[in-house]
Amino acid sequence: MFFHITLERNMQLQPRHFGPHLRDKLVAKLMKDVEGTCSGRHGFVVAITNVEDIGKGLIREGTGFVTFPVKYQCVVFRPFKGEILEAVVTMVNKMGFFAEAGPVQIFVSNHLIPDDMEFQSGDMPNYTTSDGSVKIQKDSEVRLKIIGTRVDATEIFCIGTIRDDFLGVINDPGAAS
Repeated sequence: MFFHITLERNMQLQPRHFGPHLRDKLVAKLMKDVEGTCSGRHGFVVAITNVEDIGKGLIREGTGFVTFPVKYQCVVFRPFKGEILEAVVTMVNKMGFFAEAGPVQIFVSNHLIPDDMEFQSGDMPNYTTSDGSVKIQKDSEVRLKIIGTRVDATEIFCIGTIRDDFLGVINDPGAAS
């Protein structure tokens, strides 16, 4: 799920960046440092949409660096239990498969794959139905349901299932060939 939230961060800037473009330098450094990161509390920061306020700088003794409190708005992505996502399969093995939905990596165990699908090893490992009509392999697009999440300080891990109605392969790149 995507959220638009307001966050605060203290930014340090070297004295050589002081001048007429100080605000631009702070915003550029904020975007470089924050976009694409993950905090366990808020999720993955997708993009900064607005810088609301840059407070007065505080000079750090001994270094000359100045710390500015910055308040900004950003779009974050945080998956929740029970959420339905579309993801791209990145790896398939006999234990299940890994898929990515944006920055989140999701593992789907072979116990959470429908019973009629069996693992096929070879040069392109995959899960295939007994009649061969549906195949899950690397680069397949799947619709899955998140059944569990684990949040670390800098990462979010998810467990998913395709063993439910309307879940499974959406687009199979192997079918086109």
